[in-house]
Amino acid sequence: MPSEHTELTAENTPVPSPAAEVIIRRYEPRDRAAVRWLCCETGFLGKAIDPVFEDRELFADYLTRYYTDIEPESSFVLEQDGAVKGYLLGSYRPYRQQIFNFFNNLALFARGMAKYPFYNRATRDFIGWILRNSWREVPKSPRRCAHFHFNILPEAQGLSNSKGLMDLYLDHLRSKGVRQVYGQVVTFEARRGAKVFERYGFQVLNRSEITKYRNSHPEPVYLTTVLKELQ
Repeated sequence: MPSEHTELTAENTPVPSPAAEVIIRRYEPRDRAAVRWLCCETGFLGKAIDPVFEDRELFADYLTRYYTDIEPESSFVLEQDGAVKGYLLGSYRPYRQQIFNFFNNLALFARGMAKYPFYNRATRDFIGWILRNSWREVPKSPRRCAHFHFNILPEAQGLSNSKGLMDLYLDHLRSKGVRQVYGQVVTFEARRGAKVFERYGFQVLNRSEITKYRNSHPEPVYLTTVLKELQ
């Protein structure tokens, strides 16, 4: 694959070979719109979020705003043919993010409730699951260590591209003296599973079925927490 000929560095100056089409680099402010769009395009089990949640602005604010606006130095993007096709959004400042999320979630809740009567049925069901079941079904996660989540469009997926994003992020964490990092990833039989992360040296901490997908996906969907010790 082209990415196998790309020199990956933690700086924002990747050095691809002349034939390379993939560049993995630090996130920049100009990437914000692309990251938000990609978040929505992959938000429903790797596909567009629209069938289950119609408010793309609200969805992107919830999942990406902290990383793009508050701690952008801990995020990385994957470019293919000059377009952002993947990202890894991370944070090594858990307390700052928890404070931000508290106030951000209050604002998002108020926005969502104001629009609630005008949402379609699928979106109202999604919000209902968040209010009734998310706090019971989402597995516990470490509260004092770095974390990440990432998405890559199907045409850019591949072990070398995923590894490139992960390696840059882990190098970034090591440069900050971080000792642990975790992620919570959606897993099911037809998609990436926990074994993929075990190749990177992660261990599975817990796993819980997420029932909000039962009416729209034929097999069980799980949220799995994985943790890695950084040497």
